[in-house]
Amino acid sequence: MFVKLLSLTTALASLAFREVSAHGYVQDVVIGSTHYTGYLPYTDPYYNPPPERIIRKIPGNGPVTDLSLIDVQCNGYSDGGVIGSAPAPLFATVAAGSQVNLNWTTWPDSHIGPMITYLAQAPSDITQWSPGNGAVWFKIAEAGKTTDGKWAATDILTANDSIYTFTIPKNLKAGQYIVRHEIIALHAAWTYPGAQVYPSCIQIQVTGSGTAFPTSGLVSFPGTYTATTPGIVYDAYQNTSAYPIPGPAVWTGGN
Repeated sequence: MFVKLLSLTTALASLAFREVSAHGYVQDVVIGSTHYTGYLPYTDPYYNPPPERIIRKIPGNGPVTDLSLIDVQCNGYSDGGVIGSAPAPLFATVAAGSQVNLNWTTWPDSHIGPMITYLAQAPSDITQWSPGNGAVWFKIAEAGKTTDGKWAATDILTANDSIYTFTIPKNLKAGQYIVRHEIIALHAAWTYPGAQVYPSCIQIQVTGSGTAFPTSGLVSFPGTYTATTPGIVYDAYQNTSAYPIPGPAVWTGGN
């Protein structure tokens, strides 16, 4: 009995250490009055059966730093041969023009950087679809460094109680989409590899009568971010100029 208790105590202490020394991930999604618990990498795998989520699996709270890997798409998780984006069993319904609130785990003050949100439309059942290397992603929201030096991923996120809010473009055509939301931590980004990418992929069904969809600016993951992309190699401590947020321009869909 003592050995079992000691083993359990050791396991819990190890889990606590990992979470305290953690980086972070989206732990909850709020649409209207509905909460969707995110994929919880340190508890979900140990349930039988595992809880069904709208967020695709991640291996932990750590980052992706090799931007040539498909892991940068959805934080990399191998499941049945699918790497980078293993489909989740559920999706949330959200009306075009509505807000989506993402609740991050407590984010380290040192991990300054931007927060960026993309969409990719699934051509088929989103619970079965993986984007692969296709240029299917378009950016719908971004926040970097304010003119008074406040960073989205630390100052602003913390001031908002770890909740990041974005809006689904009001004219976006209905369909199933993956939301790819990320923080890029820049505390070690003065060289490559150094920038730390923390993506989460959330499955949604967009409703409404909109017909808009981007005809240009579609990008791929991997491929969009490289060592030469502005904002990927960036000395956040020495550079006092405006921060160039990586990726294409934000698509507003006529909003």
